[in-house]
Amino acid sequence: MRKYFFFFLLSSLIDLPVSAQSPEGITIRKYGNENASNIINEFSEFLALPNVATDPVGQQKNAVFIMNMMNKRGIQKVQLLNAPTAGTPPVVYGEVMVPGAKQTLIFYAHYDGQPVNPSQWAAGLEPFHPKLFSNAVEKSGTNISFPTNGIYNNEWRIYARGASDDKGGITAILNAYDAINKSKLTPSYNLKFFFEGEEEAGSTHLNEILEKYQSLLQSDLWIMCDGPVHQSGKKQIVFGVRGDTHLDLTVYASKRPLHSGHYGNWAPNPAMMLAKLLSSMKDEKGRVTIKGFYDDVTPLSPSERKALDEVPSVDEQMKRELGISDVEMRGVTLSEAINQPSLNINGMQSGNVGKMASNQIPTYATAVLDLRLVLGNDWKRQQQKVIDHIKTEGYYVTDSEPTDEERKKYAKLIKVIPGEDGSNAQRTSMDLPIIQKVIATVKLTSPDQIVLQPTMGGTLPLFLFEKYLNAKTITIPVANHDNNQHAENENIRIGNLFDGIVTMGLLMMIK
Repeated sequence: MRKYFFFFLLSSLIDLPVSAQSPEGITIRKYGNENASNIINEFSEFLALPNVATDPVGQQKNAVFIMNMMNKRGIQKVQLLNAPTAGTPPVVYGEVMVPGAKQTLIFYAHYDGQPVNPSQWAAGLEPFHPKLFSNAVEKSGTNISFPTNGIYNNEWRIYARGASDDKGGITAILNAYDAINKSKLTPSYNLKFFFEGEEEAGSTHLNEILEKYQSLLQSDLWIMCDGPVHQSGKKQIVFGVRGDTHLDLTVYASKRPLHSGHYGNWAPNPAMMLAKLLSSMKDEKGRVTIKGFYDDVTPLSPSERKALDEVPSVDEQMKRELGISDVEMRGVTLSEAINQPSLNINGMQSGNVGKMASNQIPTYATAVLDLRLVLGNDWKRQQQKVIDHIKTEGYYVTDSEPTDEERKKYAKLIKVIPGEDGSNAQRTSMDLPIIQKVIATVKLTSPDQIVLQPTMGGTLPLFLFEKYLNAKTITIPVANHDNNQHAENENIRIGNLFDGIVTMGLLMMIK
């Protein structure tokens, strides 16, 4: 491994920005360097535990593992917070009450993960067998052994489900506290830790937990450690998230499949009908054409508008990375696009393709729509706007299989099943005093620009914290942007993980 000549300790200290050379920052980074082997070994054990959100046995094992992580670090009142609904994955909770502290921070991450299809992972990779690679696999990274001497290169990556989303966040938070505690530093605030087990399943029962433990979960700020840093590689602070909801659409035609030669040009084709319906929902500039789709959007404040204007453009970089030559909303940057509500097609299906294709007119066509929401949108209201649009296109809308009478009566038949669970967007003001302290603290960790992003493109259940706890939240991601979360080959860059420990540690010591 000598070709990777950066000794982790040395490179980290050399790369430490001048602005970050506070005694606390150096101490926390030094702890991470000196304990790299222990940190990575524990992280690897954690990643080896299957954590698919729908597997209660695996979820319980993960919760117990986190409790052990917290107990051995001296965190107090470690316990499971259970929802009233039986069988719900618990929240793992713990706290550190600091003598004299009058304010409280709660650190959030989640331990559940997305489903996996091992056959889709690159050769040599397995979702729950963490492996170390010399770089990203798409950059010709190769599998290397975990070093026994504590020497790690920032560009190395650990591959496993949950590595970045979000066991990396839990690991950064708990090792940040470990660094503070063992280095005899004192947090400025009372600290609470809240590790959810149902985020990837939509946080269906999170509201029950927040309501049940309302008094325990009071705080001055929630710091959410989830998601990636900016695509430019710069650290970012995210002040809000988009909401999310879904609709399932199924267009019906003939009751049985038809020979496309005998009936083509005569029998309605549901695949074509659905394609036309979906195309009616957006124009050539990528704008949603559904009536009122943008009407209830809350405009960005002057501070948010200024921050958005200062976000570095990564559009050309991402086009190269993704192998695309154009974007859907022309003239709109990626950062601007994710601060607007969107309508996406997650998937479409009708008939067969490839080797299974046949000369037929299918009986139905189906699609799943994903609606992302921004502040001001209501997820149920947004669903209804889509349904109303479908009706204006001449469709009879039902919520079940059409009857023979309905087939006789209506030329255009569609079943629409709105998602029963949705979440609204949330955004915290940049101008709050405690938020200004967070921004100043994160700036201490890097000489580069800190990207201030009004809204994250993805969704977290942050509106629930606001609704049930009247809480303020802010998101500080640590994972690399190309971490493949939710997909095959999920990974975390070593440099991001250890830098995250420093960031979380300094946030626990906000002045």
